[in-house]
Amino acid sequence: MTRVFSLLGAKVLRWLQGLGHSAFFFLDLLRFSPAALRRFSLVVAQVHAIGNRSLVIILASGLAVGFVLALQMYYALVTYGAAESLGLIVNLALVRELGPVVTALLFAGRAGTSLTAEIGLMKAGEQLAAMELMAIDPRSRVLAPRFLGGIVSMPLLAALFSAIGILGAYVVAVWLIGVDSGNFWSIMQSRVDVWRDVGNGIVKSSVFGVICTFVALYQGHETQATPEGVAHATTRTVVIASLGVLAMDFVLTAMMFSTP
Repeated sequence: MTRVFSLLGAKVLRWLQGLGHSAFFFLDLLRFSPAALRRFSLVVAQVHAIGNRSLVIILASGLAVGFVLALQMYYALVTYGAAESLGLIVNLALVRELGPVVTALLFAGRAGTSLTAEIGLMKAGEQLAAMELMAIDPRSRVLAPRFLGGIVSMPLLAALFSAIGILGAYVVAVWLIGVDSGNFWSIMQSRVDVWRDVGNGIVKSSVFGVICTFVALYQGHETQATPEGVAHATTRTVVIASLGVLAMDFVLTAMMFSTP
């Protein structure tokens, strides 16, 4: 029994040590972010690398989600004679919830793993150590621009996901099912609040961008400098970032929409 408690205590201590180390790493990213903004071209390059290269999967997924959501919601609403609310339900579901969350999960799987592998390979190739020898802090030159690029990219990708999803829902609802086009847009415009609905969705996606990018950079920076270590780090990035997004989504939803 004593050995069991000893092993459990050692694991808890390692977990707390890792948590503290990751917290200091996050503070370092925040500290070096203003310096990265002064090299704005680096941030723009990372927005292109992280965001633009994720556009295909984001747009394709958003269109597919819009198609399916319109069909499912129509069959549910028509049972209760509320098919005219289809545009409103689709818009709120995408802007409030599905847009930020699904985009973050796709972001973690595509851009997050790419960041982890890139930083991990730079560490394995001793490029980060070479920068330190030349008195260049890699956190300022390499990590902070990628951190800011991920934070900027996530809300933009989530907005595009929601927009293409609404367009896909319109195609299915109006062209295939036969819902009135004017009614589809009018109830959406009259019942969707820009600040409460769209604004909160942007806040969600920004927070998710911080989580996914931080996890990806931390896992890449702390990985073992071996091919196996990089492979395990990319897997941990997807798992930890996805769980973090889902947990934070519950917290943010409870805070934002708990009161009318």
